[in-house]
Amino acid sequence: MKYQNRLLALCLSVLALGTACSSETETKTENEQAKETAKNDEPSEPADESLQKIKLPDGFKIDYFAKNIENARSMAMSPSGVLFVGTRSSDKVFAIVDKDKDGKADETIVVASGLKAPNGVALKDGDLYVAEISRIIKFPDIEQNMRNKPKYEVVYDKYPSDEHHGWKYIAFGPDGKLYVPVGAPCNVCKEENQVYSTITRLNADGTGMEIFAEGVRNTVGFTWHPQTKELWFTDNGRDMLGDNTPPDELNRATKKGQHFGFPYCHAGEIADPEFGKDRKCDEFVKPVQKLGPHVASLGLKFYTGDMFPEQYKNQILIAEHGSWNRSEPLGYRLMQVTLDEKGNAASYKPFAEGWLQNGKAWGRPVDVLVMPDGAILVSDDTNNAIYRISYSNT
Repeated sequence: MKYQNRLLALCLSVLALGTACSSETETKTENEQAKETAKNDEPSEPADESLQKIKLPDGFKIDYFAKNIENARSMAMSPSGVLFVGTRSSDKVFAIVDKDKDGKADETIVVASGLKAPNGVALKDGDLYVAEISRIIKFPDIEQNMRNKPKYEVVYDKYPSDEHHGWKYIAFGPDGKLYVPVGAPCNVCKEENQVYSTITRLNADGTGMEIFAEGVRNTVGFTWHPQTKELWFTDNGRDMLGDNTPPDELNRATKKGQHFGFPYCHAGEIADPEFGKDRKCDEFVKPVQKLGPHVASLGLKFYTGDMFPEQYKNQILIAEHGSWNRSEPLGYRLMQVTLDEKGNAASYKPFAEGWLQNGKAWGRPVDVLVMPDGAILVSDDTNNAIYRISYSNT
């Protein structure tokens, strides 16, 4: 009887919480909702059992590479195999070491703390670059100093301080420059400061900052094609146009100076109700692939390893973090975009899914990284984990 009473009380609490969430979503910002989601979407079952829910193509297997990595977000791996992980709602940057190279972490080190949304991490010449909201900092010779509370140098500190879409993904391009996005400080708006809604780039020493691409609402993931060296990036569509409009975007930037539509046009063809009258959709670069609506597409990588079957070579894997205000949740999965011989998108389909169960998310994929052995790593800022997905035909 005591068990039944406790169960009844728990059910009533869950129903009350669901009602409260549905009535409050309209007034909460994306930042506020994201913070609550990170706290509330805890696994309802033991973590190892929950991984059994992840559906993968035949021959693929998912395991934990690392657990208890608070708010694990963007990833970068050093040539020696040390994994560096940024955070968004936390203030930390982690280093994760697999000493015996068995595909499971043996040591987790807090490299730095007290930072402001240090989401982005990148490596160059042995130095760790970290993106906070308004600045880029650098930890020199990081692997020699990561256990000793290393000091950082400020590389560039003139980015806007807006927290709305202020967290950043960063990466060094084939040109040796550091690419840094600046999201729109709003759901949809047109700002006088032209650095908003762009992807910028700068030299490793912080000089030469310039705008590379415009009309980008909020990208939190980009990469370069292994053969053409062109920049590919995800972009999160605006909110408050309904559950199914607009879709997120997968874009390709073939040169500097291209405009991808925001705030005038969404997904290449949807004129914005407020700003669409100012410019036409055919003025802008259209997406290579329309992604799911409000799925929060984040990190992506071309698969360049040799472990997976040949049909995955140079194809795209995208982490969809999951919708924050859609009436029926969508995303919370890894998607595959297959390209044809001309580089056009031929298909968009699930690769790994199951972090969403019965409308409740127990995990939210953030970033993707291809390991030297050909397996991939996937970060999860809600289950506080790094997963390793491998393949075997035996």
